Amino acid sequence: MTSHAAHHHRPGAEGAPTHIRRTIARAKRRRRAAPAPHAIRLFDRMADAVASTVGSWRFILIQSGLLLVWIAVNAAWGPSAWDPYPFILLNLLLSFQAAYTAPIIMMSQNRQSDIDRGRALADYQVNLRAEAEIALLHEKLDLLREQQLAEMTAMLQRALARIETLEERRA
Repeated sequence: MTSHAAHHHRPGAEGAPTHIRRTIARAKRRRRAAPAPHAIRLFDRMADAVASTVGSWRFILIQSGLLLVWIAVNAAWGPSAWDPYPFILLNLLLSFQAAYTAPIIMMSQNRQSDIDRGRALADYQVNLRAEAEIALLHEKLDLLREQQLAEMTAMLQRALARIETLEERRA
């Protein structure tokens, strides 16, 4: 009876690739295929930089401080200020900021989503391989149990035959 286990590396078969070696080689090829950080396009790196800057507490605190100063100075100067109340220029600047940062952040998130999707696929493939290996181990254990059971049955049959022979001699 030939099992799936017979197709794998046997200790005596020198030079034959093992499943572990094939898996490691596959992982190395996948890592080489993934873009290195310096290979990422300039605009993608810029989008990531904008997203990480705009999405930080430092940015929020600095922007909040600048907005407070803008409003305080313009309110203190009254109608002669460069942007008197209702701060139309400030609204325009904030609208421009929102109009440009939102799509840039979305580009960064889309790229990160692609990276995460690739990692999830790699994890799924690893899980499938692990499941196959576990099934193979179960198959090997079942085969070993069958062999042990056959050996034990043969030993019991030989022992019974000896016992019968001894009983026949006594009789």
